Amino acid sequence: MLVSPRYDGPPIISITGQPDDQLAPLVRQRERLEAMLVELSDDDWSSPSRCDDWTVQDVVAHIVGVNVFWHASVRAGLGGTPTRVLAGFDPATTPAVMVAAMRELTPAEILEQFVTSNDDFLAVLNRLDDAGWATLAESPAGHVPIRLVAHHALWDCWIHERDIALPLGLTPPAEPDEVGSCLRYAAAVSPALAIGTGHLLAGRFAVEATDPSMCCVLDVGESVAVRDDVAPPDVPCLCGDAVSLVEALSIRAPMPPSAPPEWLGLLEGLAIAFTAETQGS
Repeated sequence: MLVSPRYDGPPIISITGQPDDQLAPLVRQRERLEAMLVELSDDDWSSPSRCDDWTVQDVVAHIVGVNVFWHASVRAGLGGTPTRVLAGFDPATTPAVMVAAMRELTPAEILEQFVTSNDDFLAVLNRLDDAGWATLAESPAGHVPIRLVAHHALWDCWIHERDIALPLGLTPPAEPDEVGSCLRYAAAVSPALAIGTGHLLAGRFAVEATDPSMCCVLDVGESVAVRDDVAPPDVPCLCGDAVSLVEALSIRAPMPPSAPPEWLGLLEGLAIAFTAETQGS
């Protein structure tokens, strides 16, 4: 299904936090993934990932393409003309076409492109001041502050790191700031996408996670606002281990049996956009 980014009006997602709070976890996660990829054998690169019909190399090729987009989006936003290239984008089919076009490359060539695309993206983020982090740029949800572009980029690559590592018998470390950022964003992105597709389930929702311990509240209406707060009484609250909740909200694992039915409804935005497949975003 085609996504419907919001380019006009208020940003469709807001998450409270410091202007540059995504930089350190994003840099750490990218450097860790790069170090892991350097150690993989050719057989590892051709091994299946958790993404349907994608090898490890395919997943990395996908991240390369996404990195190029993030870099271009941030530069355009800082230049005063945010891009609008994702209008009509089909996340269920377009990434597969892009990955197929890179299958003739060797693992070494894909790794080189991954390193270069990471360096380019992180370099532009490292130069930002508070005003830069607040500047609007394009994400799949539409025009949002660059801080929220970084939120999406961290969540997306964190999930893909696990798509690569877990089938190989590797377990990436669960850094608390990375997990917290991914959980907040994973909770917000599905209802944000649902707003654009007309499958919105409005209301107030909460998350209570452990390892790391965190609580946040989502207000879902014409936009999705996430703030760190204790769950109010009588609000549908999703509870569980933080990493497991990120996996479930990213459609990589089932929701916990205790999940309120309202939270199952919130996942419709992501499931519809990706037709319930696991190729990532």
